[in-house]
Amino acid sequence: MKRTNTFSIGEFSEKTGISIRTLHYYDEMGLLQPEKHPTSGHRIYKHQDILTLQKIVSLKFLGYSLDKILHLLNESSFTVDLNETLSLHFQALEKEKERIEQSMTAIKRVTKLLEVEGEVDSAILFTLIHSMQTENIQKEWMKRHMQADIAEELSKKTEEEKATLDQTFIQLAKEVKQLYGKPVEDPKVQEMIQTYLEASFAFLGEDLIQKLADTDVEELDIQELENLTPSPFTDDEQQWLNEAMEYCMKQAELD
Repeated sequence: MKRTNTFSIGEFSEKTGISIRTLHYYDEMGLLQPEKHPTSGHRIYKHQDILTLQKIVSLKFLGYSLDKILHLLNESSFTVDLNETLSLHFQALEKEKERIEQSMTAIKRVTKLLEVEGEVDSAILFTLIHSMQTENIQKEWMKRHMQADIAEELSKKTEEEKATLDQTFIQLAKEVKQLYGKPVEDPKVQEMIQTYLEASFAFLGEDLIQKLADTDVEELDIQELENLTPSPFTDDEQQWLNEAMEYCMKQAELD
């Protein structure tokens, strides 16, 4: 139906760029309810509906939910009281921005890993992704239980350095699956441990290693950190790996 300054739902959708499905939903919610033709029941949109839609789109842009927008649409004007609500929305958007940036960084790291490795065991890959996901929580743990500068130095590690350590961990995991069951003193087992430790030490650097060595952390607190980054290994594999590392450390002390 065409009238001066009136639009069918198709025309209104084309004019505003809002899909017909969304316009139906806004109508059902009571956000944007145009007139209805008395006989056909077809929606008839007018210029005022464009202004109302602009308000809805603007408030959505600021991060408000549709339920909250429904309430705000009835306000004829706004005062400084709105600032409190806007501030809360800003904080929520800041957190969402941080989460998105963290996800984007993780995607880049995982993509690079798969390009280099070709294939990665799913348990190992998801362990790495989970570790990336909880990096900020791990950082907070370090701030609580260690010197603040240790957490700060670790947070400054580049994505290249982190990617290199990721690759080293994947190689360790592959070799654990292959060598598990051999005596911990087996030369191949010890070579595996030595390679991983050298890569870890290279990642940390001498100064940071010394600071970590001088830090006294309770056993329960260490367990809390380990729970944040679950192992991709079975309990038996993890115990065997721990024993192999302990043997390597003791041999280093003897040397």
